[in-house]
Amino acid sequence: MSRLFRLFAVIVLTSMAVSAQAAPPASVRLPDYTSTTLANGATVLLMPRHDVPMIAASIMVRGGALADTAGKEGTASLLADLLEKGAGDRNALQFAQTVDGAGGSLGVASSRDAIVANAQFLAKDSGLMLTLLGDALLRPRLDPAEFDKLKQRAIDGIASAKDGDARMLIRNYMNTWLFQQHPYARPAEGDQTSLATIRLDDLKHFRSQQMGGDRLIIAIVGDFDPAVVGKQVEATFGGWAKASGSLPQVSTAPMQTGRRVLLVDKPGATQTYFALANIGTRHGDPAEAAQNVVQTVFGGRFTSMINTALRIKSGLSYGASSMLERPRTAGAAAILSYTKTDSTQAAIDLAITTLDQLHKEPLPADAIGSAKQYIAGQFAPSLETAPQLAAELARMTLYGDTREQVDGYLGRVVAATPEQVNAARAVFPTSANLAIVAIGDAANIRKLMQAYGPVTEMKLSDPRYSP
Repeated sequence: MSRLFRLFAVIVLTSMAVSAQAAPPASVRLPDYTSTTLANGATVLLMPRHDVPMIAASIMVRGGALADTAGKEGTASLLADLLEKGAGDRNALQFAQTVDGAGGSLGVASSRDAIVANAQFLAKDSGLMLTLLGDALLRPRLDPAEFDKLKQRAIDGIASAKDGDARMLIRNYMNTWLFQQHPYARPAEGDQTSLATIRLDDLKHFRSQQMGGDRLIIAIVGDFDPAVVGKQVEATFGGWAKASGSLPQVSTAPMQTGRRVLLVDKPGATQTYFALANIGTRHGDPAEAAQNVVQTVFGGRFTSMINTALRIKSGLSYGASSMLERPRTAGAAAILSYTKTDSTQAAIDLAITTLDQLHKEPLPADAIGSAKQYIAGQFAPSLETAPQLAAELARMTLYGDTREQVDGYLGRVVAATPEQVNAARAVFPTSANLAIVAIGDAANIRKLMQAYGPVTEMKLSDPRYSP
């Protein structure tokens, strides 16, 4: 290849790269779907897609972990797990065998705002899928022996996580320390103390108060005839009476002013897990698109500012990231990482320095453009499959979103100006106002943690996430 040709190739490739970075991402639109309301108040969303002979359902029952009685956190989580452990005419084993025998999947879980059931079956088994979902939600056996096993497994699981990788627990400690008396401080899965107090009658009471047809959101996507499946849905769920209780209401938590530190002692630990957090943003924030660009640049990908600083350049950590929780009212905005005990101070100092850099220096245009392309590349694959689309329809309905939330999202990302993106940096806290959590060997890091603010100390072995 001649020198002139090589130069020409470089120019062409560079131009292509610049054009690709500057070009707006292709739009992503939800396929067409219908939305109807049953007589009992249930919302039914149907999206036929005939590309694959599969059918998926995502069902939400409003009123999740936020409705747990104080002191009995984990009730909704245990109930969700128990709903699939025997229902209708099938015990736990028979229920699981029926799902497996059809080559399907079915699971129930709890979030802050809802009990969530997800299922996927062959299209020909749509009736079976709805029957099983109906049994689980309307006719659960709530078997005492299964309850006892699930409860003990949940308690043992927390104990196991404390003995192992504390990354699985850092967010629970962070939210408890950040939100204090606010409902978002309460762990959705409970802690060892709250789980121990829960009885089967508590699950039955929760179900009667917080589950009913008026709370239902039923989203179905896949290869089906809407007229047929619509009738199956109404026959299965249309007779479910309304819930007798009221939905929990949540106010906005106050911002953290100044610094305070929670030190969770894990004697002999060779690593320190830490979080730096404050109140951030909420679902439906008008600045969401610009905030997501900031999140991507700062801590949302491997080449982000925080991971580059703590992992790639300094080698102080195997991973560092930032996060923005978006519940109904403002959730946590945080930096999360871990490091060797001996490098705890260096890693936290560098995280704080990088946070200061975010607020001090406007984000470069090339970083903003790259982040927009990254968001586009990650967004489209998240809406490819029937289960993904069903979950998105249910989530949109739970939060009262229109389809414009999805259809216009990439357009809003592209349209976010440098001024809007840089203004959105305020979603992350300043280093002067932080709730800090560190899980590690207190004997080795106690003194250095005092440099970051007043320290409150507890043991990792304590059965709660709060001191």
